[in-house]
Amino acid sequence: MERSTAGWGSGLLGVIIFSGSLPATRVAVSDMSPLFVTSARAVIAALLGAFFLVVLRQSRPAREDVPSLAIVATGVVAGFPLLTGLALQHITAAHSVVFVGMLPLSTAIFGVLRGGERPKPAFWLFSTMGGAAIAGFALRSGGGGSGTGDLLMVAAIVLCGLGYAEGARLARRLGGWQVISWALLIALPIMALVAVAARPASWSGIGFSAWLGFGYVAVFSMMLGFVFWYRGLALGGIAGVGQLQLLQPFLGLVLAGVVLGETVGWPMIASAAFVILCVAGAKRFA
Repeated sequence: MERSTAGWGSGLLGVIIFSGSLPATRVAVSDMSPLFVTSARAVIAALLGAFFLVVLRQSRPAREDVPSLAIVATGVVAGFPLLTGLALQHITAAHSVVFVGMLPLSTAIFGVLRGGERPKPAFWLFSTMGGAAIAGFALRSGGGGSGTGDLLMVAAIVLCGLGYAEGARLARRLGGWQVISWALLIALPIMALVAVAARPASWSGIGFSAWLGFGYVAVFSMMLGFVFWYRGLALGGIAGVGQLQLLQPFLGLVLAGVVLGETVGWPMIASAAFVILCVAGAKRFA
C-alpha cells in the first residue's frame, strides 16, 4: 500500500511537470528553432543524468537493454520534443494539449503490442470513439489549428506512447530515473552534433521568456518529470498510475490560458473532456 501511494504521488508530480511542457515549448520556439530546442534540451538533461549516474555509482545497463533504451530515446528524447516543437509553429499550445488526451491510449496500445495482452472488444470501441473525437476537433476547430500541426501532434503522441510503454517496462528492473538517464546518454552524441549545427545565428535575438521556456523543458520536462513519472509507474503500476495522464490536458489548457493568454473555448474543453472519458473507458477494459 505504501509503495502504491508513493507511486501515485510521484506520478502526479510527473504529470504536473509535463503539463507545462507544451506551453514552455511554444515560448521557446518563438525565438529558437525546434531542432535546436529539441537537441539542446536533450544535451543539458543528459549531462544532468550523467552526473547522477556517476555520483550514485549506478551500474551500466545490460547489453540486451540497449535496444529498448534506444526506443525510449527515439520516442521521448528526440521524437516527441521535435515533433511538438514543429507542431507549435503551426498551432497554439491550447490546441495542442487536447492531443495529449490520447497519450494514455497510445501508451496502452504499445503496452498491448509489447506485452501480448488481449483487451476486451469494448477497449477498441472506446479507443475508436476517442480517435474520432480528436479527428473531428482537428478538422472543425478554427483559430489555433492547422492540418500540418495536427498531423505532427498525432505523430508525436504515437512516438511518446511507445517511449512511455518501453520505459515503464524497463523501469521495473533498472529504476525510474536510471531509464531516462541512460536513454539520454545514448542519444547524447547525435543530439550534441545537432545542437551545434542548429544553434542560432545570433544569441542576442533570443528573449528572456524564450530562455525561460527552454530552461523549463531542458531541466523539468526532459529530466525531472521523467524521474517522477517512471518512478511512479514502477512503484504504483503502469495501468493505475498511467491514468494520471488524463489530468494533463486539463492542466495544460489552464497553463496555456493563464501563462500564454491563449483562448480556451468551450469546444476545446468539451473535446478534451470527451477524449478523457473515452480513454478512461478503454483503459478499464484493457
